[in-house]
Parts: sequence; structure tokens; C-alpha cells
Amino acid sequence: MRKAYLVTVALFALAFSLASASDPAPLQDFCVALKDYSDKSAVFVNGKFCKDPKLVTANDFYFGGLNIPGNTYNNVGSNVTNVNVDTFPGLNTLGISLARIDFAPYGQNPPHTHPRGTEILVVLEGTLFVGFVTSNTDNRLFTKTLNKGDVFVFPVGLIHFQVNVGKTNAIAISGLSSQNAGAITIANAVFGSNPPINPDVLAKAFQLDKKVVKYLQKKF
Repeated sequence: MRKAYLVTVALFALAFSLASASDPAPLQDFCVALKDYSDKSAVFVNGKFCKDPKLVTANDFYFGGLNIPGNTYNNVGSNVTNVNVDTFPGLNTLGISLARIDFAPYGQNPPHTHPRGTEILVVLEGTLFVGFVTSNTDNRLFTKTLNKGDVFVFPVGLIHFQVNVGKTNAIAISGLSSQNAGAITIANAVFGSNPPINPDVLAKAFQLDKKVVKYLQKKF
């Protein structure tokens, strides 16, 4: 009897874990994110409060200005213009977002990950060298040179990068399978954490001299 009971509990636990393995399907047409949380009647859904549907307008589903080039005058020579739920409230609960990426000549979007979304990238102008690395223990690198009109996909959570290998500016549009996929730039996260990671830890992890680690921490 006890054995049958344990089997039943185990099956219920397994069913529950499978049922909660992904976001539930929306139960409404839309849930426009509300920036002003003072409205006590607002409903909190997936990290954002929902605007009263009766007050929603067409402008809540509109984002303008993606034609404007981003400022690439920085250390890496690129600029990402995010169109996610934080900048485009109508995306809330819809599970999608996108970004415009501008590259100066030889600029790069340095190695990073999106913890909550797969990315698909299309080149609008220029030539990009792109790639991603698989998880441990293979750490296999996939790379490709992309030209105007080419498309490449980066699986969710994997470290990836894009580099402009041309002498002119490059532009790409990336679509992401999350309203807020997030981004973790590897160098910034490791060497620019707040507070800093103990240099002894990083020196051993990266097989670097401790002085080099401290230098990199100052850079980030």
C-alpha cells in the first residue's frame, strides 16, 4: 500500500513539474505594461503591471525611430537599440522582442548571452563574422561570415558574438524569443561585477597573473 502511495505521489510530482516547465498561455488578448504603478486596479503579470484594456490605444502597440543609427563611438564600436518590454509596453506577455545593432568598421558586439531567449539575426548592411560556443564539456565553436540579407540563429543561453569585418558601417536586426531576453556581457560581468569578484578566484579560473586580473577589473 505504501509503495503504491509513493508511486502515486511521484507521478503527481512529475506531472506538476512538466506542467510548469514553460510560461502559461496568455488568457487575454494583450497585457500592455503599465509604467505608472500608482493605479491600484492594475494587475501584475510576468514582471509588469497591466494597463486597463479600456485605456489601451494603438500607440501602445507602436515603436518609432528604429531607423535612427545608434552611437557606435565607444570602446567596442557598436550600439544596441533594444525594443523590449521596457521600451515598448505593448510587448508585455507576448514573448517577443527585437533590437537594432549598429557596428562601426571593425566594431563588435562582444561575447554575451541572453539568459531568457533565443536570438535570430539578419544583416541589413555590411559584413559580419558571427559565432556561438556550445555548453560544457564540448565548448564547440560555430562561426559564419554573413552578408546583407543573411540570417543566423543563436540558441538560448549560449555565449555568442558579432564582429563587423568590413571597412564600412554594418547594421543588423535581431529578434528574440522573449519580451525581455536579458543580456550578460561576459567581460563586464566577470571583471566588472559589483562588488568585485576576489582577484584570487579569477586568477585561478582564467589562469592569469593576479596583477592582470586587477588591471582588467579597473578597465571594467
